[in-house]
Amino acid sequence: MYFECTFFGKTRDGKKVEQIIMNNDNHVSVSVINFGATITSLRTPDAEGHIDNIMLGFNKLVDYEEEHPYIGATVGRFANRIAKGKFKLNGKTYKLAVNNGPNHLHGGLKGFDKKVWDFKTEKTSDSCSVIMSCESPDGEEGYPGNLKVEVRYTLNNQNELIIDYKAETDSKTVINMTNHSYWNLKGAGSGKIHDHSIYINADRYLPVDETLIPTGELASVEGTPFNFLNEHRIGDHIDAAGGYDHCYVLNHNDEKKQLHACTVFDGNSGRRMEVFTDQPGMQFYTGNFLEKLQTLSGEINRQEAFCLETQNFPDAVNQPDFPSPVLEPDEEYRTRTIYKFSIEPRN
Repeated sequence: MYFECTFFGKTRDGKKVEQIIMNNDNHVSVSVINFGATITSLRTPDAEGHIDNIMLGFNKLVDYEEEHPYIGATVGRFANRIAKGKFKLNGKTYKLAVNNGPNHLHGGLKGFDKKVWDFKTEKTSDSCSVIMSCESPDGEEGYPGNLKVEVRYTLNNQNELIIDYKAETDSKTVINMTNHSYWNLKGAGSGKIHDHSIYINADRYLPVDETLIPTGELASVEGTPFNFLNEHRIGDHIDAAGGYDHCYVLNHNDEKKQLHACTVFDGNSGRRMEVFTDQPGMQFYTGNFLEKLQTLSGEINRQEAFCLETQNFPDAVNQPDFPSPVLEPDEEYRTRTIYKFSIEPRN
């Protein structure tokens, strides 16, 4: 296990940004920058030992500063959508930025993805960790409470990327954090992801209205294009679904324990990725709005990458039947997601 640390650039207001690369003993590496606590690449061997980057990313800081579809970023305070950019807490209505049609998305105009985070590194004989931290002052993007946030990225020799989130507040607020990485197990820039097979451990999903806000129903996946309980190709029913951008209700028996939420396999490369989480939901998104996105892997277009965003349910702050996203001053927000990589023979 070893680190590499390089200068990545300076923000428009002169803040220094570093790129930290974690390398394990199995030729797996993860690169992160402290702008947006963003993962910029994940490189891993295929079945024949060829190492490819399997995540979308940029090679220039300016591309992360410009508007983009949250490539690799930590998003918050509230990941996903809040209807009409409003919610009530303790009898008071809070108004947030409306930045996705009529709704609030991923923390607003300047969410966690646009912050320069402090960081430190830790290493053991079996793992490397980068610990990112930042503060979000009371009223930022309309949210109440002074919030202290930490994101820990750990790469170990079991080929696991572990993401630990932690937050504390000095007054009642809402929080829902996730990572917004885009994956293509064939290799970033290798075309459509339709041939990837996927299993999602969810009997139900959240139907949405025309603005992608959940209707409140927890609908069965049985007999629908949203059923991935039996692993099959992403592309099998993608047109019938209108492209996937839906939150799945994971089959937790105990939400405090890590659940095997999802498995994705690419028969072309032999790469398999498993997702484990303690979160109640996972947003499965197939890059339906990607168009001529210039990345370090070349031009990326529609459905050439997918996201698996573990999180609370969208608009949970406005829907009392959903798990509560409220964080009290005497509580600690803490959640973990694990992405585990392995290799199988090619199809």
